[in-house]
Amino acid sequence: MNIDWPLLIVAVGLALVFEGVPYFLFAERMPLMLLKLAEQPPKFLRFIGLAAIILGLLVISLGRSLTF
Repeated sequence: MNIDWPLLIVAVGLALVFEGVPYFLFAERMPLMLLKLAEQPPKFLRFIGLAAIILGLLVISLGRSLTF
């Protein structure tokens, strides 16, 4: 199995960019949002996590199916 290391590094970098955007744009609101998330039951957080995983896989599938 060959790993495309440059692509993996770019993907991790892009993930960090997307993770950082809300903190940069909504720095004042993020602590309250994080407190609200901490109050949610584990079942809800698992559902949100699963939805994010499925959405991510769909985006990856879409991106891989595009031809330029």
